[in-house]
Amino acid sequence: MNQRILLAVGGGIAAYKAASLCSLLVKHGYDVQVLMTRNATEFIKPLTFQSLSRNPVVVSTFEEPNPAEIAHVAMADRADLFVVAPATANLIGKLAHGIADDMVTTTALVCQAPLLIAPAMNVHMYDHPAVQENLRILRQRGAIVVDPGSGPLACGYTGKGRLAEPEEIKDVVDAVLTRQSDLSDLRVLVTAGPTVEDIDPVRFVSNGSSGKMGYAIAEAAVSRGAKVTLVTGPSHLEPVAGAEMVRVRSTEQMKDAVLKRLSTVDAVIGAAAPVDFRPAERFDQKWKKSDGLPQIDWVQTPDILASVAKAKEARHVVVGFAAETRDVVLNAEKKLVSKDLDFVVGNQIGEEGVGFGTDTNRVIIVSKNGPDPLPLMSKLDVANEILSRVRIVFDGRLGTRARRETDQL
Repeated sequence: MNQRILLAVGGGIAAYKAASLCSLLVKHGYDVQVLMTRNATEFIKPLTFQSLSRNPVVVSTFEEPNPAEIAHVAMADRADLFVVAPATANLIGKLAHGIADDMVTTTALVCQAPLLIAPAMNVHMYDHPAVQENLRILRQRGAIVVDPGSGPLACGYTGKGRLAEPEEIKDVVDAVLTRQSDLSDLRVLVTAGPTVEDIDPVRFVSNGSSGKMGYAIAEAAVSRGAKVTLVTGPSHLEPVAGAEMVRVRSTEQMKDAVLKRLSTVDAVIGAAAPVDFRPAERFDQKWKKSDGLPQIDWVQTPDILASVAKAKEARHVVVGFAAETRDVVLNAEKKLVSKDLDFVVGNQIGEEGVGFGTDTNRVIIVSKNGPDPLPLMSKLDVANEILSRVRIVFDGRLGTRARRETDQL
């Protein structure tokens, strides 16, 4: 039986794109049931979606065509995925706070399937703290949010708020429905963000890592069924729903947290950017400017991946990162050999859309088979590329495939 998608269409000008999304999903073999808010019908008629989906479109909560079942409960029970596109600010607010006053929100409150939200609205509306807080709540509950694109908007503004393209949303749908459990037998530890080395009680040495890449890997691994531990340095990012969160500050603390858990995991993905050096002595009191420039001796911090390489077992898959300003492949190859890694994810920071703080990345995956450059893509897509390779390496480990086949008998 084809997987069933509930496609909820909100009342915004981007509703016309939902028709393209509906058509695309049907062409790829999904059984699509469309629900619309009353406001959505002001932008596009239900007949359009009925023609595209070959299913009746439901708008009113009081439409009960089958007396043997309650429509919104029955639809929710049969759904494999609930997609809201476009998700207006109003609809996002209702979903976040459990308001059920129409067919879309009532069905969403009953539905146990994964929730995928594709926001679309004015740039200032999208940036409003209330909307961002509502999205944070939904993410924390496990909802998958397909971020809007940037560009000219229907209101005349230019900025972030355009509904993601149907092809992009369809790719996320595919990922959720086909990759949901392919890592269910894996225990994955991910490091993320910077570390911090204190100089005195108010000053420290760190770097510009936001943690976005590591958090994206953890999020993708959870969505694909893995048991995930995220060891993170200081970051403003929201916790990854479904992952064990271990918060650290210094490089030494991160190393200790990883080694403590190494025997309980199958893969270590070192996406963090640990500080490589620290003051030999930390000043107990704030250094006063009137005392002149402090004389600081520096010492190296522990090499986390090198420590993992020494302690790892035969089953472990270990992945490193190399954020470089030049000679990315050469430096990644050196790291691959010197730290006995399975592969290294290299990127050249400073390029547009690449590196610290961005939502996208362009990486080169370097293994013993040579470099494999990937195009510019979202960090979530990069995360899934990395995890798919972890799956392949893990399956190739001596005895692992036999163990999995035995477990399935």
